Amino acid sequence: MKQWMKKGLAACLALVMCLSLAACGGTEQETTEETPVVESVTVRVAALKGPTAMGMVKLMSDSEDFEEDVEDFVDAREDFERVTIQSNLYDFTLAASADEVTPGLMQGELDIACVPANLASVLYNRTDGGIVTLAVNTLGVLYIVENGNSVQSMADLAGRTIAASGKGSTPEYALRYLLSENGIDPDTGVTIDWKSEHSECVAALASGAATIAMLPQPFVTVAQTQLPDLRVALDLTEEWDALDNGSALLTGVVVARADFVAEHPAAVEEFLTSYAESVEWVNANTAEAAELIGGYDIVDAAVAEKALPYCNIVCITGSEMKDMLSGYLQVLFDAAPASVGQDAETGEGGLPGDDFYYGA
Repeated sequence: MKQWMKKGLAACLALVMCLSLAACGGTEQETTEETPVVESVTVRVAALKGPTAMGMVKLMSDSEDFEEDVEDFVDAREDFERVTIQSNLYDFTLAASADEVTPGLMQGELDIACVPANLASVLYNRTDGGIVTLAVNTLGVLYIVENGNSVQSMADLAGRTIAASGKGSTPEYALRYLLSENGIDPDTGVTIDWKSEHSECVAALASGAATIAMLPQPFVTVAQTQLPDLRVALDLTEEWDALDNGSALLTGVVVARADFVAEHPAAVEEFLTSYAESVEWVNANTAEAAELIGGYDIVDAAVAEKALPYCNIVCITGSEMKDMLSGYLQVLFDAAPASVGQDAETGEGGLPGDDFYYGA
């Protein structure tokens, strides 16, 4: 995992103090009464190397410019009346898989994290409602790729071996559901070779150890740069939509610890505003976003620029988020209750309550 910490709070406070002293004539009395005060909350955020982190890069970059932001704010005030500035500090962690993120969230070492959609529900159940979903951040980005031309439909996967990553989370349950709905037993009718990371699937394709894989973007593009003849055989979002089950295939969401949300509501709102702006900027500025993505070592910049238009990066909140996510989780629950966190032995747990959906 890699981390980026927004630094310079002390410098920012010093800057605010100096500017306020100059404006107020420098007396201790006036400084006490008229100094702008910066109240900051350090928000520990984790994202997976892929679309979730790609949509966050503008926020990550902007967070490093905190000193400049405070200076602009103070310069904009002519009267220098005492005012409280709410501004988040961020400690960002980039992880290769959800398994690296889950322990930190469960143990209170992370405040906000981007996780697979079904895992959010699983964590809600494991923590007795201690996890809240803030936003849907990635729609369907899963694809079946093939180094060949034999796969033209889901039915063509029968009897084949599929390299895949994401066991226990959205990729596994989405694939199992789609196989079942197309008449293939996911346990006996196909072999799924589970890898720990998507990059291992790419390596298996490149070495010839695998000819078929399930990959999300941007790893589809990564694989195609190494294997020019690799083709997208199936778009799993299209396969899901073809079932007309009243739900949409979701890949990722943003969650937070419920106690952090309760303790720091302003920080959560600021994060969501900044995150939405970051997603909008990334989708509108592909080339510049790709450079940031490469700079943070998420994926190569050239790969990112090609993949971004297909990554379905969004920031959907409130009632729209609840409608989309609850419908998706219902489909998973009906197919496999354990996929959303129900205990197979006791039957405890299941679909999350309304408190799971922030702002809905």
